Amino acid sequence: MTRPSPFGYPFLLGFDEIEQALDRVSKAASDGYPPYNIERIARSEHEPERLRITLAVAGFTQDQLDVSLEENQLVVRGRQVDDKARQFLHRGIAARQFQRAFLLADGMEVLGAELSNGLLAIDLARPEPERIVRKIAIAAKDP
Repeated sequence: MTRPSPFGYPFLLGFDEIEQALDRVSKAASDGYPPYNIERIARSEHEPERLRITLAVAGFTQDQLDVSLEENQLVVRGRQVDDKARQFLHRGIAARQFQRAFLLADGMEVLGAELSNGLLAIDLARPEPERIVRKIAIAAKDP
């Protein structure tokens, strides 16, 4: 049995992409590695309101991380190479790879990324919404 879509109403035209994005996000949310925070940074005199995504990537170096923007997704990938020269008596920290994707709203701007003390911080600018009012001309068609 399929669940009814909240976007199936006739007054919600063109929202089918949002429904697909929500499905994608709900599937990706089940993976908890690496853990991350998302914080809102208030507007200052010189900078607009921003969002900061901080991922805990302890053990990864700058060259083992990749941050890219693919269409409207911010994708963070990490790939560690297992050092064969080291001999572990106990291995509790695994060398593993990850991919974490964040779906961005239209107009979101990635300002940059910084790695410090095992935390990867990615700053995003939240666009100021434009208030556009446009008058639509009505054409008269008389028989």
